[in-house]
Amino acid sequence: MNILEIKVVAGFINYKICRLSFQASAPLDAISQFRKHVDLFKEKVGCPDLAFEHSAWLSKQFSLFGELFDEAIRNGLTALQTQHPGFYYQQAANNAIVRRQLCQGLCHTTTPLTMNPLENAGNLDFYGQRPWRQGFQGTEPPDAGIEKAGIIALQSQEIQVDHSWVIIPLLSSAVAQFKKYKSPRMKRYLMVQMGEEYYHARDYSKALLLLGKVTWDYRREKWWSLLTSVLITSLRCAYLVGNVEEYITLSLELTGRYVENSPEEKTRCQTNLIHVMSNECPEPEPGCDFEAVEEAKELWKTLKVTPQAPQVFTIQMEQIAPFVECKAVFDSVSTTADSTILLQIYLRVSCPFPIRFSKIAVFFSNQFYNQQCVVETGSAQGEGGLYLLPAKTKVIPFQLVPQPEDVGKLLQVTSVALELGSRESRCAALVWGGWGGETGNQNLPFVSYGLKSASKEDQFDWDELKVISKIKIEPRKPRVNITLKHEPPALVNELYGLQLVVESLEDTPLKDVRVWLGFQDEQESPERGALIYSEVPAADQAERDATNFLEFTVDGKTDKIERSYFVKCSQVGSRTVTAKITYTVDVQVEPNSSPVTCTCAKEESVVIKTVMPFEISLSLTNLKLERLDQLFEEEPFLLLAGIKCTSPWPVTMVTTTLNMSPEVNIVGEEMGSQLQGISLQQGESASECYCLAVKEGVSKMKVVNIGSLALQWRRTSAADKFPVVVTELTFPSVTVESVPFAIQADLPAYGCVQTPLFVSYLVRNRTLQVQEVEVTVEPSDAFMYSGHKQIQFRLLPTGDHRLKFSLYPLYAGFLTLPKLHFKLPRFQVSWDEHAQKLVPTNVFIKVRNFFYV
Repeated sequence: MNILEIKVVAGFINYKICRLSFQASAPLDAISQFRKHVDLFKEKVGCPDLAFEHSAWLSKQFSLFGELFDEAIRNGLTALQTQHPGFYYQQAANNAIVRRQLCQGLCHTTTPLTMNPLENAGNLDFYGQRPWRQGFQGTEPPDAGIEKAGIIALQSQEIQVDHSWVIIPLLSSAVAQFKKYKSPRMKRYLMVQMGEEYYHARDYSKALLLLGKVTWDYRREKWWSLLTSVLITSLRCAYLVGNVEEYITLSLELTGRYVENSPEEKTRCQTNLIHVMSNECPEPEPGCDFEAVEEAKELWKTLKVTPQAPQVFTIQMEQIAPFVECKAVFDSVSTTADSTILLQIYLRVSCPFPIRFSKIAVFFSNQFYNQQCVVETGSAQGEGGLYLLPAKTKVIPFQLVPQPEDVGKLLQVTSVALELGSRESRCAALVWGGWGGETGNQNLPFVSYGLKSASKEDQFDWDELKVISKIKIEPRKPRVNITLKHEPPALVNELYGLQLVVESLEDTPLKDVRVWLGFQDEQESPERGALIYSEVPAADQAERDATNFLEFTVDGKTDKIERSYFVKCSQVGSRTVTAKITYTVDVQVEPNSSPVTCTCAKEESVVIKTVMPFEISLSLTNLKLERLDQLFEEEPFLLLAGIKCTSPWPVTMVTTTLNMSPEVNIVGEEMGSQLQGISLQQGESASECYCLAVKEGVSKMKVVNIGSLALQWRRTSAADKFPVVVTELTFPSVTVESVPFAIQADLPAYGCVQTPLFVSYLVRNRTLQVQEVEVTVEPSDAFMYSGHKQIQFRLLPTGDHRLKFSLYPLYAGFLTLPKLHFKLPRFQVSWDEHAQKLVPTNVFIKVRNFFYV
């Protein structure tokens, strides 16, 4: 029975069914059909001598289904990360690999007896039939000899197939699918397979390039066994193509402690590495094709360099896991400008036998230090310094003197370069850069991987050594005392004394001294009322030369500085005054070295609290000292200013000045200040009184501003040279109304019992109209009086009328006078309440004196 013919026809039918299912948007039916198809025929191998044909058929089935699946996705089908064409391309590649293995086991390089059985392979009546028995349907072959000759012919034909170029496209398609569906580990696994297939296909350059793309991920994830296998294949490729740089890089890793090859293999790799660095040819890598090895030997002979054209290349060590490791450690994370910086470079190799390096150089963020951190094998310092023993940590110390321009900055080790070989022939510069120092595979202990992190004979625990590649260079600690002497609190607007004293404790005099004194808050500008003076200003220059900071330099060398300053604050609150001093001093960093000039800085701050010197209360009253809420035109009133001293220091009042607005004038003669020369202690009070009147016609403005009161004062203890401090208080605005009349009472200061008391009231018309006035007298029980009880009279414009009464007191005391009620019929508003405020309500009556003879 010809099983091959059945499988070929079944493959056609399966292809049709799967394609129609995908076109009908039934991908699950297509996948189910394909699985049934494969499960049905995967065990039906057919002729054992032609088993490779079955693997080729299976490979083709998976490949075709993968193409159908991919075509459906391009037409809009959505695939999953667990179900996509990549899996089918992978299975196709796996079956192609099995096909090659079966070919290598079944087919032999013997000359076929004849190729005649395959002459009609392209002219068959039916697909899948053998050319030498078309139309035969029996279970046994008609001619055993022809059957055997056909099998040998097919095997000979299979030997001529380069299976690697069948496998590589399938793997490439699978890689693209796994990359598309974000499966990085499967992608890397297939890339390794592709690299191995390129190796089998003798395309060593592509194999080396492809395998190099996956090694970084295996290092990062610590897949040491996988990494070892990939590195071994890569090393063979590098040897066969004569890539010196890649060969040295791979040898550095295969000799180290992280790869899992045998000690003998590591020894062989290190020997070859030394041969290459010595400008010699390495020994062939085991497992390579004989013809390729012969070609490589001739190639390596042509790669030898001459002194006229040396070969120097750089290897970035943080990207590999080499046999040599490096750590840069400063002795601390910070130091001062007058201290020596100690940098220690730790080196350790894990190769089988000792190795000597030719040079080490450390590079810093400031290139000035680079020349100080170089050790070469030929120098006196380098004798034995770069000869490293396996599993023994070598420490190379460097001492640096900080430079003035680095003070306040970070000094960082940017890279360390360790050279292997000679720059006159072939040299590899091993560079650890971008310092966070170690590679990702060195941050964790390796005991769990069967690796020892440190030798028992080594005095250092390598994994406990922490990289310190940065050091902060702090300014040298200053040896000076800064004192700001003052007597808090300060008073608003006064010149507050502040004495700055700088005393040196240095062994040598200070040089280039620069002092800054000012407010710590950068927002404390002169416009906000915080000023500082270097001397007592004149009265006309008090604000002109003011600033919120002062800065000066001291010429020559000095040991002590004393200066007096004055602070003026126009607002209540706390302010921080800071004094900063910078200077240079010559310091001996090391006993036999030349002095180093260090710049030192120190600052001292004090908090100055500013308080108000007074509490001022203002009030408006009438002549009877009754509080007024509004003023009336041409009506006299009293302005009372109560001044309470809140200063902890005695304050002397120089004078007070009333600055009146144009709408207000003073009543009577202008008097001087009543507080001139008075000294007030804390808690004591004083008052100023002014009799004022609002001018006529001001009521049209409704609101009037009386003016301001300026207090001129100074501390009692202050010298006369200090300017007078002015504290000005603005009066609040008040409303003003117009009154159509004025009343002026003429009343004695006192009277006597049973003695007539004469009282008169002058009523004056303030308007330009005739006013009708009705006056009603409300009697008092304390007086008898003669006069009209109800009076009605007419006032001409600006005219007046006098009312006279004779009162007879009945008893002594502070008696209530008869009350006069005024009514102006012309006005709807009652003015009686206002009139009551203009006339006296009481008078003092004393007992009459009796004289006895």
